[in-house]
Amino acid sequence: MTTPLFRLNDVCYAYEPHRPVLNNVNLILAPGERLAVRGGNGAGKTTLLHLMVGLLKPVSGTVVAFGKARHTEADFREVRARAGLLFQDPDDQLFCPTVAEDVAFGPLNLGKSRDETRTIVERTLASLGLDGFEDRITHKLSGGEKRLVSLATVLAMDPDVLLLDEPTNALDEQAEARLLEILLGLPQAMVIICHDNRFRDSLANRSVVLKDGDIATL
Repeated sequence: MTTPLFRLNDVCYAYEPHRPVLNNVNLILAPGERLAVRGGNGAGKTTLLHLMVGLLKPVSGTVVAFGKARHTEADFREVRARAGLLFQDPDDQLFCPTVAEDVAFGPLNLGKSRDETRTIVERTLASLGLDGFEDRITHKLSGGEKRLVSLATVLAMDPDVLLLDEPTNALDEQAEARLLEILLGLPQAMVIICHDNRFRDSLANRSVVLKDGDIATL
């Protein structure tokens, strides 16, 4: 039997005592799976992604990632190297002066050389139609450009899993179609949160719904 990439066992989380956002959630992500998590505003979808990479810690229950139960910050540092989280707001992801520096940050932290990293940056930007963006000033980019550069920072780390939180935010129709084409061509497993039903349903091969703090299969 193939080992799941992620397994959440009875995970509970609450921002305030006695007001749980997630209540005994059980979820499995298998290799190659593109899983859509549906649910209304405030259902806990973003919270779920943040728990998977250790940005939040469960009140109870266990996050098992890549075959190992994760509890400590050291545990989750390894997880964040293998599971790339695309934040809902690009400004939460981009913090360097130029595009090249933002995209290079992850590979350099993984120990890649300067020459290797330069090649990764150029290749990743080109794959997203961002040739020539290396020296662009990040905070001067349009919303759609920031979204694509944010994705580039994730893909540059060559993760095993992509966690996509509203990937179509600020994209026009042409950029959205290009993004869908790119994602469909990637081998990574994915967890997808997306309000755009057409995009989500074109990308996902399995869906669950998050409602009243729990997961149900559609």
